[in-house]
Formats: sequence, C-alpha cells, structure tokens
Amino acid sequence: MKTYRITLRPLTAFGTRPLGDTLFGQLCWALRHRHGEAQLQELLEGYTGGQPFAVLSDALPLDYLPRPALPGAWFAQILGEDGLPIERKAAKKRSWLPWDRHGEPVDAWLQHCLPASQIAGAAPEVHPQPHNSLHRLTGTTTGGEGFAPYTMTQHWYGGHENEPVTLAVHAVLDEARLSADALRQGMSDMGDYGFGRDASMGLGKYEVLACEPAELPAQPGTNAWLTLAPCVPQGLRLDSRRSFYQTFTRFGRHGDIGVHMGSPFKTPVLLAMTGAVLATGSGFKPPDSENPWIGQGLGGQDKLTRNAALFGTVQQGYAPVVGIRLPERNPG
Repeated sequence: MKTYRITLRPLTAFGTRPLGDTLFGQLCWALRHRHGEAQLQELLEGYTGGQPFAVLSDALPLDYLPRPALPGAWFAQILGEDGLPIERKAAKKRSWLPWDRHGEPVDAWLQHCLPASQIAGAAPEVHPQPHNSLHRLTGTTTGGEGFAPYTMTQHWYGGHENEPVTLAVHAVLDEARLSADALRQGMSDMGDYGFGRDASMGLGKYEVLACEPAELPAQPGTNAWLTLAPCVPQGLRLDSRRSFYQTFTRFGRHGDIGVHMGSPFKTPVLLAMTGAVLATGSGFKPPDSENPWIGQGLGGQDKLTRNAALFGTVQQGYAPVVGIRLPERNPG
C-alpha cells in the first residue's frame, strides 16, 4: 500500500467534523455514484478481514500531528520563556506537534507542541445555527405544539483570502484496487456536493488542492504507534500497560440515499479517539512502511444495521499511524 497526502481548502462551514471514519464512509458513497455498486462491492471485499482498500486519517491541520494521549507523567517538564515550569493547565492546551519535530524523543514532544489557538484549522469555531421545522402542507413554521425553533452547530475553519486554512488527509491506499487518480476524484466529488450533515444546505464544501505521495514517518526503534483517526483497538493483542487512548461512542447513521432506505441508524460502536498510543504486544504483527495502519474493519452482513437494503454496511475501524518510540518504563 502507498500513502498519499490530500490537501483540502474548506470553502464553507461544516456540519460534521471531518474525521477519518466519516470521511471513509462518504468516500464509499462517492465511489458508488461514480463507478457503480458492483465496483464498490469489489473494493470492500476483505475489508473486515484486515484487507482495506483505503484507510483515511482525519482532516488535520497541515504539517501538524495530534498530541499523543499519554499521561502527563510520560512527558518531560515544560519550561516557559522565563525558564520556569509552565502551569499544568497551559501544558494541557498544547495539543499539536509540528511535523518536523516528530524525530524528537517522545518525552520532549510537549515542549514543542502548540495550542490549537495558534494553528489555523486546528480548532474550528463552533457557532449555533437557528432552525425551525416547516409544515409542508400549510407552509408555516410549526412544530408539534406550535413555533418550535432549535439550533444546530456549525464548524467554521476561518481563514481569509490571503491566508486560507489548509487541511491534510493522509490516505493509505491499495493502488492495485483503487488508483490515486480515482481517490482524488472521489475526494473532489465529496467536496463538490458537500461533506456530512446539512450538505444539501451548502455545508461541508471544500476544494482538493493536491494529492501527493507522502510517507508516514517512524522513529528508529519504533515500539508504539500514534493514530491519525478514530480506530478499533479491541482484540489486537496490544500491550495494555503501554497503550493509552480515550474512547467515544459513534452513533452512526447511513449517509446519502441510505437515509431513505428504511431505518437510517447504525449500531453504535466504541472507538478510540485520534491520538491513541498503541503498543503492540506478543502475537500481533505491527504496522510497517508497507502497511502503516492499525485497527480493524467493522460490519458486513447485518452487524452494523437492521436495514435489509444495507446489510453490507461497514465502518472504518482502521487508522493511519506514525511510529514512535516510548521509553522502556513508565517515567511516572
């Protein structure tokens, strides 16, 4: 497999944060519309058996890596410009590592990390957007008991004409099954008609600036992996004493025309958040330069949906990774 970096420029607000698993889901719909159901099914063969045709990262700020989900004791003490240790709250805000600092020892990363407030695209502004239900027969804005307004959040990436925000999606691609040109076209299609919630209202539009080969790095003596997207680490024979991550539940829904094919809801799944540190244990083949991803594919048959028309639904539980070297012992 080969890794590509797809650079994107947001053109509108987003209703859904562009995380790796949701980007992959909409990419599948884009490929289905352009190439047909039969080719998508061919691409998904072996997906839940450790043979993904593509693994996508989150849309990350260009040239930055997420801070690993390590306890504070794993990092060296951070000193401010005055030479004194900075406060714990200020240290917690340092959440993005410049890409060119990846080669530094992991326990020194926090010294080089920057707060999201200093990085374009790292922390989109969240604004509420008022809505109200429309009665299609009367043409009035009525809810169940009269006027019933509500709000939905929108994520604005900011930027302006002189300094537009640029995001990067790292895609590990099996070129024997899907070409880089087809990947770029699929990502472009997503940007043209909008990604995520409220795309029909103009949200989630972006343009693809480039799709270029870009290897994911690994430190000498790699013994753990930093994830660039949500993933499923359960059952991977990890070293539980040296693996760290935060979990969240994905209450997924079918996208595109799937919302009109019976129930739109998927079975909830438990995922590890982006930035997980996964140390492989005995009996597990670790990622390498040929396959820089970790995790597993979920779904197939009726495991993620009760919708008979969409029994083949899958969920990306894989994540692209960069290799890191953890100290041999917990410094805490």
